[in-house]
Amino acid sequence: MTLDLSTADLRRVFAEEAGEFLTRTPRQLPSKYFYDALGSALFDAICELPWYRITRAESALLDRHAREILAPMARPLTLAELGCGNGDKMAMLTVRAAERFQSIQLVDISGAALYSARRRLEGLRVGPVAAHLATYEDGLSRLAQGRRDAAMLVLFLGSNIGNFDAGPAHEMLTRIRGALRDGDALLLGTDLVKPERELLLAYDDPLEVTAAFNRNLLQRINTELGGTFDLDAWAHEAIWNGDHNRVEMHLVSRIPQSVRIAAADLHIRFEAGERIWTESSYKYRPERVLHMGRAAGFRDAEQWVDESAHFALTRFSL
Repeated sequence: MTLDLSTADLRRVFAEEAGEFLTRTPRQLPSKYFYDALGSALFDAICELPWYRITRAESALLDRHAREILAPMARPLTLAELGCGNGDKMAMLTVRAAERFQSIQLVDISGAALYSARRRLEGLRVGPVAAHLATYEDGLSRLAQGRRDAAMLVLFLGSNIGNFDAGPAHEMLTRIRGALRDGDALLLGTDLVKPERELLLAYDDPLEVTAAFNRNLLQRINTELGGTFDLDAWAHEAIWNGDHNRVEMHLVSRIPQSVRIAAADLHIRFEAGERIWTESSYKYRPERVLHMGRAAGFRDAEQWVDESAHFALTRFSL
């Protein structure tokens, strides 16, 4: 595994960002830190829930359209995935394509997920596999620096772009565009606007798996940063913000309480009912996705939409 960021580096940045975000108004924590080993396992469980349709819808689109997605790309071809998770979607794309690639490049901030994805892809023998323990931004830099002559398709799936506000989402797409060359492409997965009840069930499921996933962020702070969060004192909350087309996840303090985070040299007093905003998940309309790609500098686009699950895959080309 390529350690573009060491575990110590990641923990240091985690402490710095936790300290910064928790002192904002409103208080926040970056959603990228959900994915320690337990958080990654809980998210895999969420993807199996009947109320969370994103993964199944996206996988079905990849299953049906893999060859169409790859057909316009020159050969040899490199596939790179930002936020690869357990590698299931990359595996599906490569198996359905039924060809060998110059290389498979995996980027994730979770070492556990990255290890699982690498083993899975190596077992398929679809091409040499490189794994980068890195943020999206650092991973893109590594991909740009280590390129050979092959064309590259970057996968940014799971509606991960929806975790960014509008400005940062544009910056992220522009950054991806800047790392690509003529003949390269981006495959973007985006969840679409759907009925509020359906959205809320996806982020506040009856089995409370998502609640455990959300609260595990506090447990990670306790374990890695010397935090003193009492998990029983925090409630999971998901709300639909229709003005901004996003689902928001929060942790709500059940009681007045004080928390210390040793690694961030931080002591915080929370009032009963006070929230920590842990995630935004923006939902889109298909035409909005196309506009975002054009605004970031991509020229051509082809889109595949699951009308039932309200999910889109869009290939943006240069």
